[in-house]
Amino acid sequence: MDPITAAALAALAGSMGTEAGRQAWAGLAALVKRPFRRGTAPDSTRDAVPQVSSGELEFAALQDDSTDPNRAQALATALHVRAALDEEFRVRLDEWWRKAQVSGGEVHNSISGGVQNGPVVQGRDFSHLTFTMTRDAGNAHRE
Repeated sequence: MDPITAAALAALAGSMGTEAGRQAWAGLAALVKRPFRRGTAPDSTRDAVPQVSSGELEFAALQDDSTDPNRAQALATALHVRAALDEEFRVRLDEWWRKAQVSGGEVHNSISGGVQNGPVVQGRDFSHLTFTMTRDAGNAHRE
């Protein structure tokens, strides 16, 4: 699994204004709210296991202030510790992270081929666009 860095979590929290950001953030919210299942330690040693965060408090704190790098680091740490102790969580976190990286990818637009005779839309994930173009006599013979 690629490491989930504090910077990546802060960027994700800051991207909640986009649909991809909201979906990725909602996926992480659902993941950290799942029951915390630690490894299969015998009952006699469970009392000696230190308390470990599920990540819910850190998630809520970063959601409240996505610009605070300490909150992002706290969530990254909580996720990594929980993943180390809970195999099912680690698998689901890895799946979530792969999807979040794909859905939150960068956009690189390029226009080439000379003069463009029509609208050019740059961006990402467009659907249901319609262009109605008319050609008037004044623009037909531009040089």
